[in-house]
Parts: sequence; structure tokens; C-alpha cells
Amino acid sequence: MNKEVTAYIKKQKSPQKQICNKLRRLILKTFSKIDEKMKMGVPWYEGMYYIVGLKDSVNLGFSVKGLFKKDMDNFTGNGKFMRHLKFKELKEVDEKKVVRLLKLVKKKAKCGSCFK
Repeated sequence: MNKEVTAYIKKQKSPQKQICNKLRRLILKTFSKIDEKMKMGVPWYEGMYYIVGLKDSVNLGFSVKGLFKKDMDNFTGNGKFMRHLKFKELKEVDEKKVVRLLKLVKKKAKCGSCFK
């Protein structure tokens, strides 16, 4: 686990801290060898996922490169390359859905590190 990412999460207020920790654990559990680092001030995972603590929520971002439109509809936003899921409370994190979407993005990514 990256020390800078740990420090970033520790600085978050509640409930963002708990949400960030849960999302981080899901990513690291799903992909045990994934590269975790800070980029643009937030935790990034191989250019495919990011976690950002905001004022009243946490976004888990996903690369949507290579996804079909029907797959992209699982996410919020209308970005061409990145979309996200927004969580305001820890109980909103549906682990099965998050893991399913993490795997979908990894499988469909045309280039494993498009945004490194």
C-alpha cells in the first residue's frame, strides 16, 4: 500500500475517510498486484480508477475507454474518458456492484494504462 495514498485518506473527514478506505480495500482486494499511486493530488490505480474525497461525498472514478454505451450507463457523468460513482454515506457502497464494475473496466480497457 502506497504511503502517500494512506496519508491522503487519513486527512479526509468522516464519512469520506471510511468510504475512501472501503473503496481502496475493494480495489486492492480485487486486483492484488495493481499499481497504487498519487496523481493529480488523488489516489490512482493504473490509470483506470481513482478515488477522490470531496466536500460532502467521495467519487470512485473509472476509465470508460473501450466500454460500450450500455456499460457506460452504469456511471455518473458524461465524460468521454472517465466517469464515476458518487458515495455520500458508507452504506451506499454496494461491494458487489463496485467489484463488478472494476472487473468490467479492467476487462474492456483497450490499453491497460491509458492515462498513466
